[in-house]
Amino acid sequence: MKLRELKRRHTISTVFDAEFGREILKSDRLRVAILLGAWIATFSTLVLLSLIFATQFQRAFHGRFNDFRFNLIVGSTVSSTLLFLELIAIDRLIKTRKQPRPFFRYLSALIETSIPTLGLFLSSQFLGPVYGLATPAPLAYGIFIVLSVLRLDFRVCAFTGAVAAVEYVAFAWYAINKETPANFEPILVGFPQHLFKGCLLLGTGLVAGLVTVQIKRRILRSIETIAERNRISRTFGEYVSPAVMNTLLDLKPDLRSEAKDVCVMFLDIRNFTGFAEKKTPEEVVTYLESLFEFMIEIVNRNNGIINKFLGDGFMAVFGAPLSDGRDCANAVRSAQEILSRVREEQERGAILPTTLGIGLHAGKAVTGSIGSALRREYTVIGDVVNLASRIEKLNKQFGSQLLISEMVSRAAGTETAGAVSKGTVRVRGREEGIQIYQLA
Repeated sequence: MKLRELKRRHTISTVFDAEFGREILKSDRLRVAILLGAWIATFSTLVLLSLIFATQFQRAFHGRFNDFRFNLIVGSTVSSTLLFLELIAIDRLIKTRKQPRPFFRYLSALIETSIPTLGLFLSSQFLGPVYGLATPAPLAYGIFIVLSVLRLDFRVCAFTGAVAAVEYVAFAWYAINKETPANFEPILVGFPQHLFKGCLLLGTGLVAGLVTVQIKRRILRSIETIAERNRISRTFGEYVSPAVMNTLLDLKPDLRSEAKDVCVMFLDIRNFTGFAEKKTPEEVVTYLESLFEFMIEIVNRNNGIINKFLGDGFMAVFGAPLSDGRDCANAVRSAQEILSRVREEQERGAILPTTLGIGLHAGKAVTGSIGSALRREYTVIGDVVNLASRIEKLNKQFGSQLLISEMVSRAAGTETAGAVSKGTVRVRGREEGIQIYQLA
């Protein structure tokens, strides 16, 4: 069973990865679009601030702000172009339903995460290397790391954090050694604090990667839950009541084979073969549907399920997969309601004259979902099934419509009031006889 469960999980995981790969590209496209929009917004904001606070900017850049602005425009143009080209490449992959090579993801992560480093280098040319570390440029690393979550790949997120950490620490080392430490406050030129910032960037990348792992795990769990609900719905289809179906879905049973106490009903439409010979296939189907429609509703309402249709009848089970503790009483009540409804439908001319044969027996049975990955079926196996079928056939011998076994009679209680004993009867395939009661 564990091997089967592992195979099922592996199949779900394989399908999930195939579909997930397509969604990653769409998520990646959104990420690049956000980056492009953020970069344009940042550049526009900086230009607007430089116009409003022109004097302060000129003083901070020692009168060289116009040169810095020119370099900023060039750098922003190059960065925006790269992001725009990446957006086009991802869009083309989505349209052609192809997956990018892993190298492409790491290369784009390297280029994108190097944009803040480019900003550091550019600002250091006008402010000085150490003062470049005090600009907002290092804060941009966090944006790139956070947005790497949309790549939904732990390794790429960790790589993004590592690139940010290495480039920042390397630039800090360069800046501190480029300047004379005595000219600056210790907090600015203390390498340990910059090393710590680099560690934070690396840690942020790892945390972002862990977030992607959790996202994928939760999505996979959701897919498994949906697959389980669909499997239960396919197994029972329209043959259980909505209340029973909801209970099954809430319980999420694995439908493994197990022994249960059940009550089995076999129902047969008498003289159906002769009837079918004189009717067209369409008329036969219409006739069966007119009967099965209310019969199924009655069985469902009494907490049973239609396990199998047998052409001119069906097999119903009470007590599996769920039981309310009154399985035999429910089965007897269902049989009596079906016979009563058939009489009513005949009297008002809704159905053709119909005679039924119903047999009930209770006992232990093995229940569960059997089959293969291609076709599975919820079934009930055991002597109780065979004996219920034999009891149903005894209706022909006794000219009756509803026969039950002694086990059903004892368990059903007041529902079998008025039952007439037919004595101990031998049934085909069994050496010992069985006590039979007639209810109709």
